[in-house]
Amino acid sequence: MKRLMIAVVCILAMFSAQAQTALSLEEAISKSLKNNYDITLVKQDQRIAEIKNNWGEAGRYPYIGVALGADYALNDNATEDFIQNRYSGGLNLNWTLFDGFAVNISKQRFAELEELSKQNTAIMVEGTIQSVILAYYSALLEKERLNVLKEVMLLSEDRFSRAEQRKDFGSAVTFDVLQAQNAYLTDKTSYLAQEVAHKNALRDLAFLMADKSNTAYELNDTFEAIPIDYSLADLNSQMIANNKSLKNQYISQNLLENAIMAAKSSYYPTLSFSGGATHTRTGNDYENSGISWTNLNNMYGNFTLSYNLFSGGNRKRALQIAKLEEESGLVALEQMQHDLDNKLENLYEFYLVRKELLSVANENLQAARLNFQIAKEKFENGSINSFNFRDVQLIYLNAALQELQAVYNFIDTHTALLRMAGTIIQQYE
Repeated sequence: MKRLMIAVVCILAMFSAQAQTALSLEEAISKSLKNNYDITLVKQDQRIAEIKNNWGEAGRYPYIGVALGADYALNDNATEDFIQNRYSGGLNLNWTLFDGFAVNISKQRFAELEELSKQNTAIMVEGTIQSVILAYYSALLEKERLNVLKEVMLLSEDRFSRAEQRKDFGSAVTFDVLQAQNAYLTDKTSYLAQEVAHKNALRDLAFLMADKSNTAYELNDTFEAIPIDYSLADLNSQMIANNKSLKNQYISQNLLENAIMAAKSSYYPTLSFSGGATHTRTGNDYENSGISWTNLNNMYGNFTLSYNLFSGGNRKRALQIAKLEEESGLVALEQMQHDLDNKLENLYEFYLVRKELLSVANENLQAARLNFQIAKEKFENGSINSFNFRDVQLIYLNAALQELQAVYNFIDTHTALLRMAGTIIQQYE
């Protein structure tokens, strides 16, 4: 019977393993970059900006139109009634030949807006990569916590079973059994709550991947932190060259300069051309003399040179506002650079601190594990009581959980550092 139970457990474990789908961090990032809702939306905006970046949208090309018409009229006269049929067709062209370089300025603006849209997409990609990394390791963190709590729960269960056995043999009292039972139930409650936390973390990861299939993923990356030595000067150089938010600010500054050029273009005259050709065929159908047709062809071409002499000071005010906005943009750019420098230094120092805390947590866990093993032996041979053993057990549990949290905190800070330096896409995309 015992062998049969073992065989059944092994078979169930095999089916459970087959039902789960292995998922690495790289695969999770790849799925998110392909399916994430926010990335899909921002890529649509980028596509719109790419379509708008066109010379036709800027106004370089002429507008050509075609017109067709047909008229029918019945004329009731005192002398002779007649029916008039008129058919007309025309082709017209309107073209602004010069408007103070506004076409080139508009095209440059569209190019800047397209680049800005690309940077917004890159920012969204960076944010998604960071979110996926943290969600992936958060799920691993909850899984590792679950394993620690399971280990402690099984030890408490074993202790509870032994207390009951000793009571049956008369070597333990009810108080010892109740104390062991209370510890076991407390640990089981924590384990069950942690199961829910682990499932929720997996759901959060699936949402970032836009996965609605309810697939049971088995995260196969190792939950570990790999400390890397960075130079603050190198990180600062990478940030200046690659930080997407800073690049966006540069593009916004270019747009403000473009607005100044657009305001200056209104001081130039405008030269435009309009031309076309029309053909009209008219037929008069008289009661007595029958129908007669006449054809009329007309072609025209007109050049118009116009200049706005006075517009209530609107052009001057528009130029003044554009220059002030450019100055404000320069201040905002300087502020962002200063802010990013401060944040990078703070984050770098935080990274160094968490690297040290990770080392401390590892040493603390090793000491707590050794202390727990010694206490377990002493408890089994009766050298310490159940209260002391429970205290040591809780110290080990807290040390294990703190070490796991230290690993996650280090990964969190490391990921934020890579994103601020603008290299997270190169690392994981």
